[in-house]
Amino acid sequence: MVLTNTANPIKRLQTALLRGTPLDNRDLAKVGVSSALAHHYVESGWLVRLGRGVFMFPNDTLRQNDILKFLARRIEGFHVGGKTALAWRGVRHNLPTKEPLLLFGTVRAILPGWFLERFPARYSERSPFSKKLPKKSGLQPLPETPDGVLVSVPERALLEMLNDVGVHQSVEEARNIMEGVRTLRPEVLTNLLKHCQKRKALLLCVSWAQELNLPWASAAKEATRATLGQSRWSNRLKDGRTLTLKP
Repeated sequence: MVLTNTANPIKRLQTALLRGTPLDNRDLAKVGVSSALAHHYVESGWLVRLGRGVFMFPNDTLRQNDILKFLARRIEGFHVGGKTALAWRGVRHNLPTKEPLLLFGTVRAILPGWFLERFPARYSERSPFSKKLPKKSGLQPLPETPDGVLVSVPERALLEMLNDVGVHQSVEEARNIMEGVRTLRPEVLTNLLKHCQKRKALLLCVSWAQELNLPWASAAKEATRATLGQSRWSNRLKDGRTLTLKP
C-alpha cells in the first residue's frame, strides 16, 4: 500500500513519538507536523489538545514522570523537592496519597491546568540557596529512573522543607519528618548549609538535629557556626503562634 502525502505525517506521528507523554510544537515539527497540521489533526481526532501548543494522543494515559520531564524542558531549574523529594527517597511521615507534589524552579512559572487536573502540585521559585550554589547541586534523578526528572537529594530536600515551615509546612510534621532523616552525608550537607541564605532553615536544621540527637548534628552546627552567630530568630506563624529559635 502506498501512503499518501497526508498519511505519511500521521504514520510518522504515531511511530516516532513516545506514548504517555505530552507533545509540543517542537516535538511535532520533528516528524513534519506543522502548527496548522496539528490543528487539523485535532479536528480529525488524531491528536487531543491539552493547552496552547501542547497535545497528546487520544485515549492515552499521561505518565507522571514524563509530564515532569516535559515541564523541566520549559521551566529553568525545575526539580522535585522538599517533602515530596524526601518521600520519594524513602523518608516519609504518614504521607497522604493525595499530597501535592512540591516542585521548584529558578523562574516564575504557572503550572498548566491540564497537569494540575491529573497531579495536584505546588510550584515555587523561592529557594533557600544563594545563586552561588552551582546549578544542579544536590539534584539527581532517582536511581530507578536514571533518565527521569531531577529530584533533590535528602540533604537539599530537608533544607527546602525547613524553609517552608510556617508557610505551607507545619512545624510538627516537619520535625517528625526530620526525625527520620538520620543518614545524611555530612560533606553534602555542609556544602548546602554554607550556600543556604535562609536563617530559619539553618536554625531549624541545627537546633532540631541536636534535640533529636541525629548523627550529623555536630557537622551541621560546625558548618553554620560563623553564619548563625549567637542571635535568635523569631517569627509569627500563619496559625498565630510564634516560633523562636536560637543557635
